[in-house]
Amino acid sequence: MTPPNQDDHPSPDPTTWGPASGVGSLPGTDPAEALRLVVGELPDFAHLPELPDRGPGADLIGRSAAFLVDLAFDLTPGGWRLVARPGIDQRRAHEFLQRDLDALYDVAADWTGPFKVQVAGPWTLAAGLERTRGDRAVVDAGARRDLAQSLAEGLTAHVAAVSARVPGARVVVQLDEPSVPAVLQGGLPTVSGFGKLSAIEDTVVEQELTALIDAVPGPVVVHCCAPRMPLDLFRTAGAAALSFDLGLVQDLDAVGTAIEAGTHLLPGVVPGTDATLPGAKATASRVQAWWRELGFPADDLAAAVTLTPSCGLAGATPGYARAAMTHVREAARYLQPD
Repeated sequence: MTPPNQDDHPSPDPTTWGPASGVGSLPGTDPAEALRLVVGELPDFAHLPELPDRGPGADLIGRSAAFLVDLAFDLTPGGWRLVARPGIDQRRAHEFLQRDLDALYDVAADWTGPFKVQVAGPWTLAAGLERTRGDRAVVDAGARRDLAQSLAEGLTAHVAAVSARVPGARVVVQLDEPSVPAVLQGGLPTVSGFGKLSAIEDTVVEQELTALIDAVPGPVVVHCCAPRMPLDLFRTAGAAALSFDLGLVQDLDAVGTAIEAGTHLLPGVVPGTDATLPGAKATASRVQAWWRELGFPADDLAAAVTLTPSCGLAGATPGYARAAMTHVREAARYLQPD
């Protein structure tokens, strides 16, 4: 199988994707143990686990800030903030990333096939980082631009580091954008918590997301498991794939347009926290019924989707996290054509 050209965004190709994968985060603190679990349960499309239980610097914003090049950040009582000089929290975040890469080499050096890495997208990162003055970086177009350019440079280096440790991997980058619906709707609280930030126009959000996607090597997945996720915006920004909670999707027209455009789908089909799971066949039947409602040929389903949990599994128990990954893998088998 020929890897996609890492210098640009390839046309969506079903051979790039596996039948089942994870969203990103897992419970626990041991990166090698988490990787063994992922490559064992998701043998066709693994990912580099995120382990927020390790503490500050392993959370979504702190870990993603560790990708930034030539920008310093630190943890304050109010959250993560851009600062003049690196501090202990930034060093800790970098150490977590390095341990993950070491574990990747130790556990999965022989991996071949698609392999996903995750990071907060530019809007979620800007919404989660304060500027030195204390307001969110998302309100400042210049700060957003600097963050996005720095993030793109760091992501490019990270993809190269993953590829060096796992030469057989076709690296896929997932941008986590749970904050975008609030950015578009004016729902982000101010730092004080007493007000809301103004909504930002769709065109601005799309243009700045497009710039980052264009700068990142390889295919890009945009993930959002928040309600009212703007799937059309993510697709037109250049995402090769869309990842979402199947139970929260209301705009079927946007899904249909994405399918017609060749955009791959990663529907989340089981909860991200402990729940009683149905049989794998029942989950597959639910996905098949959804596909029929969209009006596409049944034979196209397996190549068009990768099943995942609905969101990250960091809030789940270890036993449920394993069961959720097993479940999506087994459900995906029922989607394969006879």
